[in-house]
Amino acid sequence: MSPAAIFLIGPTACGKSALAEELAMAWPIELISMDSAQIYRGMDIGTAKPDLALRQRIPHHLIDILDPSEAYSAAAFARDARQLIGEIHDRGHLPLITGGTFLYMQALLEGLHAMPAADPVLRAEMERDAAARGWPALHADLAALDGAAAARIHPNDAQRIQRALEVARLSGHAPTRAWSGARVQPWTGPVLKLAILPQDRARLRAEIGVRFEQMMQQGLLDEVRALHARADLHADLPAIRSVGYRQLWQHLQGRLSLDEAVERAIIASRQYAKRQMTWLRRESGLNLLPQAASERYDQAVRILQTFLRSHGA
Repeated sequence: MSPAAIFLIGPTACGKSALAEELAMAWPIELISMDSAQIYRGMDIGTAKPDLALRQRIPHHLIDILDPSEAYSAAAFARDARQLIGEIHDRGHLPLITGGTFLYMQALLEGLHAMPAADPVLRAEMERDAAARGWPALHADLAALDGAAAARIHPNDAQRIQRALEVARLSGHAPTRAWSGARVQPWTGPVLKLAILPQDRARLRAEIGVRFEQMMQQGLLDEVRALHARADLHADLPAIRSVGYRQLWQHLQGRLSLDEAVERAIIASRQYAKRQMTWLRRESGLNLLPQAASERYDQAVRILQTFLRSHGA
């Protein structure tokens, strides 16, 4: 029988980490991070990374695996998560995949299109072009090439604009055509999706603001300052484009006051949470957990027990 992939998902600041810790303290669980920023070393506060003491008590995977100068991808996550799920099952434990980078989950569960690999030379060329003309101009280039692809991407989403143009130039086809091709290596084992989907949007927005202010008090600016001091890091790297890091980097460049940077980071975090909520509402097969945090654990355990019994685990 194939091992199971168990997910605990939800928007930023919804309580995923607290529930995952509760479950892992009571069950033989190992956590797999599904977070595109927690993979980077030296980016701890702004990513709400679990501390070392917790990581010593509960095994965590795909945290601190790369330097901020390096890039990661949904394809790499699908590859790594697939291997980890098998290894964790072989140890007699349960893999719990938790985080908010839902593109990673899609890559694992639905498989990936056969796409050209990243081209560092072409990417550097596009980054120079974007520095001169701005990412919205490159988005306009994409729209002229493939209107459907451009409609799916925000004009300031540098990473996705860059990848879409890269796919077009390397494959010789419009991105929409490339994305509609045959998928490869989808996950075929049993899947359980536990989800936290907050209904009180005002409360979530408030919690996001409070959490970012707490990160600032914990030393987030010093964390970004240490990254900014490195000659090999720059604003166009995926790590530095992460929410919070991007805005404080702009402050250190002298482009924003500290108050402006904090305000923009909170706004960006709320916008990210809104996009996550939109994605979740379209996601199928979700087992929604109670709104009250005090009730989530018992409900999650019941769902998990039923799922494992039904799959002979």
